[in-house]
Amino acid sequence: MLNNPLRQFFRRPALYLSLPSKGKFYPEGAIEMTENGEFPVYPMTAIDEITSKTPDALFNGQAVVSIIKSCIPGIKDPWQMPSVDIDASLIAIRAATNGTDLEVESKCPKCEEESKYGVNLIGLLGKMSVGNYDNMLNSGELKIKLKPMNYTDINQGNLAQFEMQRDISSIESIVDQDERNEKSRTTMLKISKMNIDMMMNSIEFIMIPTGEQVIDKAFIGEFLENCDRNVHDLIRKSITSLRENTIIKPQQIKCIHCTYDYDQPLILNVTDFFA
Repeated sequence: MLNNPLRQFFRRPALYLSLPSKGKFYPEGAIEMTENGEFPVYPMTAIDEITSKTPDALFNGQAVVSIIKSCIPGIKDPWQMPSVDIDASLIAIRAATNGTDLEVESKCPKCEEESKYGVNLIGLLGKMSVGNYDNMLNSGELKIKLKPMNYTDINQGNLAQFEMQRDISSIESIVDQDERNEKSRTTMLKISKMNIDMMMNSIEFIMIPTGEQVIDKAFIGEFLENCDRNVHDLIRKSITSLRENTIIKPQQIKCIHCTYDYDQPLILNVTDFFA
C-alpha cells in the first residue's frame, strides 16, 4: 500500500549487481534494465527464508524463482534467466542477506586435515565471466549459433537427471533378466533424449545455406538425432567449453596446519546460498 506510513522502513538494497550476461539472452519482458546496468539486490524477507526451506519448492525450482523475484525485482521472469546469471544472482542475494563472507570446509590433500575457510562472495562475483556466444560454429554448409540455457531448461534437465538416477537404481532390484534388459534399454533411450534436449536448448538457431535461420526446437532436435557424429561432437564440445567459462573458479587455499597451497573446487548448491 502506497500510503502505508511504515513504507519508509521497508528493506532497502544492500548491494548492486552487474549481471554477467549484461542483460543479453532475456526475452522481451523478462528483465527491466537499469540505466547503468546494475540491479539493486534486497535482503531476503522472512517469507523468502521459509520458501528457501520448503523441500518441494526447492526440488521443482519454484524457491529459486520466488526468491530472485523478491530480492532482485528488476528480473521479472527468473524462469527465463540465462544460466550465466543464476549463480551470480544467488551469490548476490546471499551476500545481501547474510554478509559477504561464506564459510566452507576443505580437506588438505597433503596433510588431510579438515578446516573451515572464508570465501568473499563479492570477490567471487567480480571473477564471474561469460563465454563468447557471439561467434557461430561452422560445420560444412551450416552455421550454428549457441546460447546459454534458461532456468526453465536447466530445471527440467535437473528433474530428468533425478528420474534417470532413480531408474538406474531400480534396475539392480529387477530379478528377471529380460525385464532388466528392457528397463536398461528404455533408460538408455531416456538418457539419450535428455542429452539431445539439453543440446537443443543450447542452440539459438541453425543457419542453412539459403540464409534461413532455423529456430524451431522440434526441427533442431530432429537434426541432432540424425546429424553426422562429428557435427554432434563439435556442438557438444563447444557447449561444454562455453559453460566452463561461467563456472565458479577453484579457490586458492593455504592449509592452516601444514601451509600447503592448493586449489579447492567450490560447488555451491541452492541450500548453500540460503543457509
